[in-house]
Amino acid sequence: MTNRILVLLGLIGSVAAGGYLYFSENPPPADVMGQVRRIAQLPHAVSNNAVAAIEMAGQTHAFSFAGLRSGKDWSDVTANAYACALDTAQCNEIAGLPDGIGRLASIAATAGEHIYIFGGYTVGEDGSERSTPEVWQFDPVSTSYTRMADLPLPVDDSVALVYENRYVYLVTGWHDHDNVANTQMLDTQTGEWSEATGWPGSPVFGHAGGILERQILICGGVEVVPPIADGMRRTFELYDACWRGDIDPLDPTHIDWTSAQIPGAARYRAAMAGSERLDGFVVIGGTENPYNYDGVGYDGMPSEPVDLIIVDRQNAVERITRPGLAGSMDHRGLIEWRSGFVTLGGMTDGQVVSNEVRMVPLD
Repeated sequence: MTNRILVLLGLIGSVAAGGYLYFSENPPPADVMGQVRRIAQLPHAVSNNAVAAIEMAGQTHAFSFAGLRSGKDWSDVTANAYACALDTAQCNEIAGLPDGIGRLASIAATAGEHIYIFGGYTVGEDGSERSTPEVWQFDPVSTSYTRMADLPLPVDDSVALVYENRYVYLVTGWHDHDNVANTQMLDTQTGEWSEATGWPGSPVFGHAGGILERQILICGGVEVVPPIADGMRRTFELYDACWRGDIDPLDPTHIDWTSAQIPGAARYRAAMAGSERLDGFVVIGGTENPYNYDGVGYDGMPSEPVDLIIVDRQNAVERITRPGLAGSMDHRGLIEWRSGFVTLGGMTDGQVVSNEVRMVPLD
């Protein structure tokens, strides 16, 4: 597909309109603890980056891999990587992806003692794009990479979900020229790939998802709509739907999918995660206007992030907006940390690529 862009989630604290912006070494007073806070800064601004976190020695470390730098041109696609110790608010650059090839829309997930980075797509000077098959196993202690078996079907702009700290599902996504409905499953203990129950809805890219115990929730993304008449082009439109998936406890390749009605949760490149603490799913930011990788919509209009948080609990959906917040988008992951949810980089208002690490407190 021609120059797609990634926009995934996040919310931000603003110093305007009564908002607050804080560094973690200067914690806010109790009466503004509900405001979104900047807790650290990446060495460089980056968006559409693969993000995951892991616990080491009792502290949470978040990592960012590849993505788009602030110039937002094909030459700004990077293979760089960053590490952030959230508890000390320290971020630094680490060794990037071993092949040195910049890519967008990769996805990362933590299973066991490693982080896995999947797929993505490259952008040529002529605007050509290619989905990449590489899978890297990242050791957060040595900050080294090991090449794993390639993706059976190379995808980008997919969702990665981890079950039983072992199995990683890649659900739908884009492959070279179109969306695919595959659910690919990696057993990180054996290194083997399997096909799980396929995606039941219209295939999408740029969707967001989370997992809680055996239940999956996936919302939004972009579907490809065929031309309505000869000579017209296909279009890329927001997929205004969510699906739940229940994993069979006896067979991890079997997923029972059902439609889910969650008003407002379906967006493009929002940040999403399942939370045991909240006993539900959290969706942050994203946009309602799908866009190319530079943040300009397929309709030619600049895309702007939403400042809405959705919390989906059992039989209840909360829609949360807070004064002083500005939205963010173009994220590739959402990290739960302490009493909140963290994004690394992304795009803010005006399609500005950010270097901020932000936390949205949620109880």
